[in-house]
Amino acid sequence: MIDIENLSKSFGSRILWSDVSFTVGRGEMLALVGPSGSGKSTLLNCLGLLDRPSAGAIRHEGKDITRFGRREIRAFRRDVLGYLFQNYALIENATVADNVKVAVKPRRSAQGEVGPTVAEALERVGLGGREKEKIHHLSGGEQQRVALARLIVKQPALVLADEPTGALDQDNAAMVVDILGEMRKAGRAVVIATHDDRVRDRCDTVFAVKESSLVSSS
Repeated sequence: MIDIENLSKSFGSRILWSDVSFTVGRGEMLALVGPSGSGKSTLLNCLGLLDRPSAGAIRHEGKDITRFGRREIRAFRRDVLGYLFQNYALIENATVADNVKVAVKPRRSAQGEVGPTVAEALERVGLGGREKEKIHHLSGGEQQRVALARLIVKQPALVLADEPTGALDQDNAAMVVDILGEMRKAGRAVVIATHDDRVRDRCDTVFAVKESSLVSSS
């Protein structure tokens, strides 16, 4: 699905990480771990084409996506990528339903393809019946669950999650990891930047960003 080849990122004279290489296949969940400041989120942002590496390549199905132009980047984000942001990236003055509906792919809707409905996704994350509530009335944990419902509806091939359990209690954190695990079982490739040992231990593979090393998860 995604091949990272000799990736490096620097800011001026500071090298954040270098010669990073790993592969994430379909049906695999990989954890990016490392201390604060090691560049986990920056690496995740490079995979999501929100940032550019200084050197190296990121290949999706053989194509170097780091060379994509704006139109190709938009298509990649629309058709392939699902992102679970640390700050949720929701429209605060819109309703819960409207925030989830934006993930419905226009092509799928036009062709009548069957996927999880907004109501089904909200029910799965424990927010059934709350479609009409405004986002700014929800707690942080509830907003994270709305963002998760958006992923369920979109059904992306590649899921990127930035510290998805960082602000959640134990029950909500477990639900987030369970749903990401379900996406893996459905054949999605999932990459999670995390400092949470519980998340790391649920992943198939762990990449330690600081050491630039790849190990099997226990």
